Amino acid sequence: MNELLSVTFDGAVLTPDQPLKLVPHKRYLITIVPEEVPTVANVWDLLGDLTGTVEAPEDWSAEHDHYLYGTPKSQSKSEL
Repeated sequence: MNELLSVTFDGAVLTPDQPLKLVPHKRYLITIVPEEVPTVANVWDLLGDLTGTVEAPEDWSAEHDHYLYGTPKSQSKSEL
């Protein structure tokens, strides 16, 4: 049985983050791997990473109801 679990080390004891279904007083072999926590310089960097482009008509922002719900266009192309 292999199980992946998260633990916290307080300097002396490893404490599991969730209850374990283990047999008491039985020896187990444990492999220790540090958890990789992604770092973000700031929220703008995170938003920049999530920003993408959408292929859409030029009047997408003005006529989103038309493209999403099929309502009639509210403006003609000359008004934009």
